[in-house]
Order: sequence, then C-alpha cells, then structure tokens
Amino acid sequence: MGEKKDEEEDLLTPRLMELLEKYNEIVLEDVEIELDELELVLQPGAVPVIKPIVKAVERVRELVKEEFKEPEMEWVGKVVEVKLGATKSEGGTRDRTFIIGGETLPAFYMFKGVMPHPPVIAMDVFDMRISLPKCIKMHFKDVMDDPAEWAKRCVEKYGAEMINLHMVSIDPYVKDTPPSEAAKVVEEVLQAVKVPLCVGGSGDPVKDVKVFKKVADVAEGERILINSINLDMKLEDIAEYLKDKDCVIIAFTPMDLDKARELNRKLYDYIPKDRIIMDTNIAGIGYGLEYGFTVMERARLAALKGDADLQHPIVAGVTNAWAAREAWIKMDPFWGPREIRGPAWETITGLTALLAGADYFMMMHPFSIKTMKEIIRDLLEGSEGKSDDIYDWVSSKLG
Repeated sequence: MGEKKDEEEDLLTPRLMELLEKYNEIVLEDVEIELDELELVLQPGAVPVIKPIVKAVERVRELVKEEFKEPEMEWVGKVVEVKLGATKSEGGTRDRTFIIGGETLPAFYMFKGVMPHPPVIAMDVFDMRISLPKCIKMHFKDVMDDPAEWAKRCVEKYGAEMINLHMVSIDPYVKDTPPSEAAKVVEEVLQAVKVPLCVGGSGDPVKDVKVFKKVADVAEGERILINSINLDMKLEDIAEYLKDKDCVIIAFTPMDLDKARELNRKLYDYIPKDRIIMDTNIAGIGYGLEYGFTVMERARLAALKGDADLQHPIVAGVTNAWAAREAWIKMDPFWGPREIRGPAWETITGLTALLAGADYFMMMHPFSIKTMKEIIRDLLEGSEGKSDDIYDWVSSKLG
C-alpha cells in the first residue's frame, strides 16, 4: 500500500510542475497534507538593473557677455558740519579746532567723491582713579590721580587730538562731587592741554544737568563738547541754559532711531543743528556690536537719503569694547595673550563704527588709537596699507 502511495506521489509531482510552469499559479482544493516538518524557502526576486540615462552635453565654448551696470543710488541729504574747539582768534585758547560731518556719501566712498573731513579720535581721561585693564593702566598708572596730568600724558606722549574727560566722581553713588568742584577740574584740564575738550557726565540725569551748567560757564568760549544730553533729562532746563553758550552737545539715545529723532526735534527748539552730534550707542564685540553698528549705519543712510532729523555727525564710544570680559581676562592660550587681544578688541570695534559712518571716536588704548589713525589715513589716501605681524603689538614702542 505504501509503495502504491509513493508511486502516485512520483506521478503527481511532474504534473504539478507542468501546471505551475504553464499557469504560474496552482490552487489546491480539498487537499489534506500530512507532514512531519515544513520548510519554506523564499527566493528573492531578481533586482532590476537600472541603466543610467546618458545625455549628450554640449561643450561650453563661449561665456555669455554681459555688461556690468553699477546700481544708481540717490543721495540727496547732507550731514551738518560741526566745529569742535576754538582758537585764540575765535575767542578760545585751543591750539587747534576740528570740523566733523559734511558728508554727502556713505563712509569712505572715495570712488564716488570726497570725504570732506576726516574722523576725529579723542582719548579718554577720568577725573578719579578707576579700575582699568592692566594693559591700559600700565601707560597711565602714575597719573591716574591727577586728570590734568593724565590729559597731558595723552597729548604729549600719545598724540591725542582731543580729550574726553569723564566726570565719574560726580555720580551720587560714587563720590557725589559737587558741581563747583567738577568745574574746577575742567578748568585745570583746559589749562594743562590746549587740544579741544569733551566733558562727560555720570549718567545721572539730575546731577549731570547741574554739573553741565557749571562746566559750560567755566569753559565759555572754548566750544567744548558736552557728553551727553538725553530724554531722561529736563530738556527745557538744560537745553535752555546751553542755548546761548558756545558749546556743542552730544544727543544720546540707546540704539533707537525713533528716540534719536524725538530727542533731536526737541533740542532744535533751543540748540542750532550745527551744535548737535548724535550718539546712537555702540557696544563691543560679542556684547551687542551688531546692534550698535547697524543702528549707526541706518542713521547715516537715512540722513543721506533726506531724513533731516538724523543729519548729524555720529559719536562712537569705542571704549565700551573694554566692557567685554574677553577683551582683558586671562583665557586659554588659543585666544592669544590679552596684551594683544584687548587692543585688537577695541580696534575692531572702532573699525566697525568707522565703516558704519562714525565721525567722532572715544578710545583708550594708545596702540588701538595709533592703529585706527593709520587705517583712516590709508583709507583717505587710497593706500593699500601694510600687513605687519600682529605679534609686533607686544613690543611696539608707543611714543
């Protein structure tokens, strides 16, 4: 019986294969399969071969010729000219004066026209000893208790064009120096140096007004620069008082062009436009420089496009770069020695403001100032400049 069953299976297998080959499919009905073990072998289908489509590419034999057309920019505005300082023939005692502003083109567009007046760089002096980075203090540590001598050091050794005298001690939370004493310090500095002078307040809107009045009195005729007037002050008080004084004022607003316009309009009721400079605020690298210089740039471009409320020279407090800890703290050697890093930090901050349109610079490190002056000179002369090794800064002789 078993042999007969095996014969049937042998006959069935070829028949099944024949049907499968013919129809590719077999359906079994009412079939019972008995088995001890089932093994399924799944054969993967053949992977189709994709032949790449090759297209003939024509060889480029000649580039399309196109004539370059320079974009036409329409500059209809002009920045007002502001004079700083007064010589003996002008009623003062300064040995030089400076005019800033007057631009009708963006900064250093020498290929389109001339820059009427070069920017001015002033060195910072404080009316009391303050904490400074070591690489700055090393140049002034023996004169930091005497602002007049400090100013002389800046002028006689480091060639300062102007002096920014910051009255830190008048701050009610520092020494609360009275206005009369502050005015006396200003007199002493005016006698010690003959370059134009800028006098800065403490930032207290009430105390600064009192001090600025006294300072304007003792510096009458010198055409000093008052730093600064802002919207927090009682403008009808201080602006009215300075109205008939021969001084220039800095109108300060914190990176806000709407506030800059507002402040300037309010000042126009008292102060002529040629006695107003704008400070839209600047910060150091990594601490808001991108906000500072873009606002500065927008102000200048708006002025050149005809915005009369912004047509004023621009101040850049580049010394703010030293507020960045990375400019002076000890760091991994990868970042370089701080004796180089600090001046570089200040210089790059100043250069950024320079190209954004700043006209007046407040700076501190002697070599940063020296480098900025060289850059300005090369830009004005169209010189290619020189690429000295940056490590020469360490051993450079200043003065």
